[in-house]
Amino acid sequence: MHRNRVAAPQPSTTRPSSARPSAPQPSTPQPDGPWREFGARLRHWRRRAGLTQAQLGAGIGYDHTAVSKIEHGTRRVTPRVADRLDDLLAAGGELRGALARAEEAELNAAVLPFAPGLTRPPLPGDPDERGPQAPWCAPPRRLPDYGLLCPLHGADGCAVPAPAELAALHAGFCAADPAAPPPLDADTAHALTGLLAARLRSGEAAAHPGLAAAVERTLRAVLARLASASASAEQRRPLARLAAEYAHAAGALRMQGGRNATAMACFDRALTWAELAGDTATQVAALSDMSTLARLDGDPAAALGYARETGRVAPGRHWAAAMGQIGRARAHALTGDVRETVRHIGRARLHLDHIGPRDEADAPWLSIASMRMRVESGAAAALRDVAAAVGDPVLARHALAAAESALHLLGSAQLPSTRLLFTVRVADCHACAHDPQAAVALLGRTLEAAPEEVLPALVGRELRGLRERLAAHRPVEAHRLAELAGS
Repeated sequence: MHRNRVAAPQPSTTRPSSARPSAPQPSTPQPDGPWREFGARLRHWRRRAGLTQAQLGAGIGYDHTAVSKIEHGTRRVTPRVADRLDDLLAAGGELRGALARAEEAELNAAVLPFAPGLTRPPLPGDPDERGPQAPWCAPPRRLPDYGLLCPLHGADGCAVPAPAELAALHAGFCAADPAAPPPLDADTAHALTGLLAARLRSGEAAAHPGLAAAVERTLRAVLARLASASASAEQRRPLARLAAEYAHAAGALRMQGGRNATAMACFDRALTWAELAGDTATQVAALSDMSTLARLDGDPAAALGYARETGRVAPGRHWAAAMGQIGRARAHALTGDVRETVRHIGRARLHLDHIGPRDEADAPWLSIASMRMRVESGAAAALRDVAAAVGDPVLARHALAAAESALHLLGSAQLPSTRLLFTVRVADCHACAHDPQAAVALLGRTLEAAPEEVLPALVGRELRGLRERLAAHRPVEAHRLAELAGS
């Protein structure tokens, strides 16, 4: 889910060959793990205050089952929730201290699998893969950019070093001795994040194998720092956030290149590191993309599981709930379930009406317009898919309205590939509404004006899905579309 634009561009239902993803396994602490002490202290202070689990949950927006899991050490909490519990129970900072100890123990345990010589499977991708030199856009001048926040300062706004200095900082970071690395300084953090934003923007313009390999090489350097025994928990948190962002970016670039099994593995790692860093936005993004990969593999059950978990990782956050509902709509559309598809689209749109400051605090890149664009884009794809599955032109016309709305909401700053993706979707909705001439006419104007380098893999999948639909009933239009697409 590229957070400054469409969340996981919604491809057609054409199935590529890829490894089938397993059903999602949410990451939860074990009862004898680092969160047991926090749970015990919470139970002590709750009972001292004379509150039931349900009463305490009502005070923080959780139900009694969530409070029970926290008290048993099987659910972690965020610093914000710990602060609210401390205030509500007048615990004098004791719960905040217990949270800090739990987080430090969790980080210490989590980095061990990445130390050299241990048995955990290696990071996906070939560490020696180079490929042709990857071109990349100029880095941004400031952060946040491309949905990426500074791992040290969040959304405060940070200057990115000039390109020459950025390259030197990146080289120095990657060349440092992993056994005794220096702490992550602000300039290097800004350089690494700005470089990732530039590479992601370049990857949206055109697929390039060198980009993914370059991102993965930097990720390995981040992990070497994260696994260092000399790094404190305070130093590991921003590194875990960088690892999550880089792993998610590597997955997005691998998915764009059609390497879906590698992409799934990268997203799985991104999910783990984002949870350790308390990075809710990347958790939602990774799960959304995992649901997309499951759909591409024709596995609606796994797609539905990942979509459900998307809403669960950010309880009470309407932006995450909206993305989870759209993911569920898309999964049900694969099975031709009209009722469930329409129901979840309606729920996603309802969540949009409740997005407010609390949501923006979690995802500062968020805006009402950008979320509406994401929801309408996903709704268009889901309605298009289910309309094609059941042969209903009325559903296709609803899909067309949503696709045109998403295209209208697309900002002028968006890259041409996103606009092309949306335009292909509009054309596909015309075809499903039994108006193939309109589809071909629209794409004729669009494809003739589009430079070849802005036709990434996901757009190609959309075009193939449209061609297959036309070929089944309108071979003349399908042939014309193939000519326009140059294939």
